[in-house]
Amino acid sequence: MQKKLIVTSSPHIRDRISTRRIMQEVCLALTPAGIASVILFGIPALKLICASVLSCVISEFLYNRLMGQKIPCGDWSAVVTGLLLAYNLPSTVPIWIPIVGGIFAMVLCKGIFGGLGSNFMNPALTARAVLFVSWGSMMGSYPATRYMTDAVSGATPLATLANGGSVNLWDLFIGNIPGVLGETCKLALILGGLYLIIRGIIDWKIPVCFIGTAFLLFLFKDGFNMALQQVLSGALILGAFFMATDYVTSPVSDLGRIIMGVGCGILLFVIRAFANYPEGCSFAILFMNVMTPLIDRFTVPKYFAEVKKHG
Repeated sequence: MQKKLIVTSSPHIRDRISTRRIMQEVCLALTPAGIASVILFGIPALKLICASVLSCVISEFLYNRLMGQKIPCGDWSAVVTGLLLAYNLPSTVPIWIPIVGGIFAMVLCKGIFGGLGSNFMNPALTARAVLFVSWGSMMGSYPATRYMTDAVSGATPLATLANGGSVNLWDLFIGNIPGVLGETCKLALILGGLYLIIRGIIDWKIPVCFIGTAFLLFLFKDGFNMALQQVLSGALILGAFFMATDYVTSPVSDLGRIIMGVGCGILLFVIRAFANYPEGCSFAILFMNVMTPLIDRFTVPKYFAEVKKHG
């Protein structure tokens, strides 16, 4: 009891689980999607995943060595960033794309802001956005899977839906569709996401509110079948479970996480339904990342024994 009354600086609540263990759990949850990408897109997918992970790990190591800082590679956060970056790439991009993306993510998005815990946007998503703007033709060319017999490359399900078409729900679920490595097989992503929720690594509020809000908005606009196709298309499932739930760039309170999820869902709906760009997951999450400090300001409970300000 005496130790509980000692006043110290934050953090005040501690857990036996370490950052390294959390990141290892996330890597384990991402593994099914990686296996699915190799099955669907072949060896090029495996090469991109390895290049992306190595680029992130080596970039973080060299940057911290150059700056004379503690080497944090053992916390596995660079591995998670590398996997998420790779999962946002088409299998046809050259090998230097994930290398450049890894350097940008670890140095410019994470390192210069102080490392893990100090970045204000998700490094993998930010790097993906920069790569898309810089090399749009390569990043926007989505190959068909090895099991699609009608085309070498084709329109993504979101492009098909934007043009008034329809996509087979089973193909969307198992990933037999054109797309980037990690967003295609929704079965693998859902299994990984549920694993993280059951293990207590992530909170269910952000992914459920994100997916649920997007589904309801498309339900009112286009009906049940189209809403289901929208949920199973693009990077919504990947983003909701693995990127919007990032500890550093998401709110800390329950109410804040609900606002985060609903905000992501609304932004994704607006971009997909009314903009020229059929996908909106990355930009929706990045926008809400920037809004997170403001959300925390108004939703985090008041400190114990805090005195109300007057005047």
